[in-house]
Amino acid sequence: MADLSVIESQTPLDPASPLAVRGLTVSYGEKPALFSLDASFPAGKMSAIVGPNGAGKSTFLKAALGLIPKVSGEVSVFGREVDRVRDRIAYLPQRASVDWDFPTTARDVVLMGLYGQVGLWRRITGQHKAHALACLDRVGMADFADRQIGQLSGGQQQRVFLARALAQGADLFLLDEPFAGVDAATEAAIIDVLKSLQAEGRSVIAVHHDLSTVAEYFDHVLLVNLRRIAEGPVATTFTADTLADAYGGRLGAVQIEALALQGA
Repeated sequence: MADLSVIESQTPLDPASPLAVRGLTVSYGEKPALFSLDASFPAGKMSAIVGPNGAGKSTFLKAALGLIPKVSGEVSVFGREVDRVRDRIAYLPQRASVDWDFPTTARDVVLMGLYGQVGLWRRITGQHKAHALACLDRVGMADFADRQIGQLSGGQQQRVFLARALAQGADLFLLDEPFAGVDAATEAAIIDVLKSLQAEGRSVIAVHHDLSTVAEYFDHVLLVNLRRIAEGPVATTFTADTLADAYGGRLGAVQIEALALQGA
């Protein structure tokens, strides 16, 4: 395999960006998953990470957070190293990566989002529980606070994990396919919450698989297929050319044109 670490980007990291990466390269064994990728997401916007299956979208988020090792590259969050600002980041993983059989209630899951503030060994107070309930209420799950997480539907589980992210009071929300496997009502509820976070000045970056809603939901888009294909405002970046570059023969010409018209 070629030495991926020798390729260095000259693009400077933007200190104003909630998440900026330069020359990010990740490899699983001898198989490159991301190759010298640069990205810089705007503050206070809804941003989508889009690309075909296996393009490295989830890998991008995990590597940026330091959850998996990278071959090379730099990452900054609000202009600082990730480990220095983890309290400003909320991460919502894919549902498939969560152990839903773990015996805990919806309220307890949300309280886990407060551990960074409370600490592992300090007592959870009534105020903390009230805050957790308020977060559940914000996602329409207050009535399920005492329900075992494994007894909830997929959409309900996703809402609870979003409530946990809300409890953290983060400035940057990173979500890995938050709408995958949920019903239309849950998707609408989640997007309403994310839009409200944006209205509060928070930044949202989501791996997204439904190309038909990119223009409706997001302001900014990063198209990825092992490398950066294009990045920028949806209106000027989500085009027929960039979609063709990202997806190749996986999308038909008519479908690409229709999607590009939605973004225009």
